[in-house]
Amino acid sequence: MKLIKLDAIDSTNDFLKALASNEELDNFTVITAENQTKGKGQMGAKWQSESGKNLIMSALVKDFLFDNEKVFDLNIIVSLAVIETLKSLDISDLSIKWPNDIMSYNKKIGGILIENTIKSDGRIVSVVGLGLNVNQTNYEELPNASSLALISGRTFDKDIFPSLITEKIKEKIELWETESAIFWNEYFNHLFRKGVPMPFKNLHSEASGQNFMGIIQGVSPVGKIQILLEDDSVSEFDIKEIQMLY
Repeated sequence: MKLIKLDAIDSTNDFLKALASNEELDNFTVITAENQTKGKGQMGAKWQSESGKNLIMSALVKDFLFDNEKVFDLNIIVSLAVIETLKSLDISDLSIKWPNDIMSYNKKIGGILIENTIKSDGRIVSVVGLGLNVNQTNYEELPNASSLALISGRTFDKDIFPSLITEKIKEKIELWETESAIFWNEYFNHLFRKGVPMPFKNLHSEASGQNFMGIIQGVSPVGKIQILLEDDSVSEFDIKEIQMLY
């Protein structure tokens, strides 16, 4: 694993994408930063982090995805890699809020943003961005956020995380061909608030802002969430169509 450490950067994902477009990088090249000025999450949401206290990293993944209909497979792998790494450090009550927020005790402790580029020869090159709240303890403006330090009562050496998580990603990629069904099942078993009635906000233009009740049933092969509605029908939604209210 090649590791490039930066002090401050606008976005590790953007930096790695630019680097990969200009030169042939080794698979699993990792960028980390002490501070990120324009970190982003799903749907352009900002990711805010106190300088030097949290993990900010992006990893290059090549030669895994070859089908645009299967890009969510990498979300499964990365989410489980983070969960397993945190379990090994005795972080409890972990779950995945669809599609790939990492939760502990109903609080968000991490977020994953995967950006895929289709090359002219059809290859898909992925940049896996991960923000993990490690030693930050002040979340006055983010009531639904927490950190490893707050949850466990101890501080961590955040420099251990890039290699631990990247090795887990590599392991799962190597096992994917034979173990994919098991990984999908593990992802479902870790889904936040699955199987219980939950309020959602409809973001679809035709019904924007309307709330509805539903029960998470699973995730489709392309990564859409499957929700049982009050009329007993099951509908699929993508990340831009609904927001979970909790």
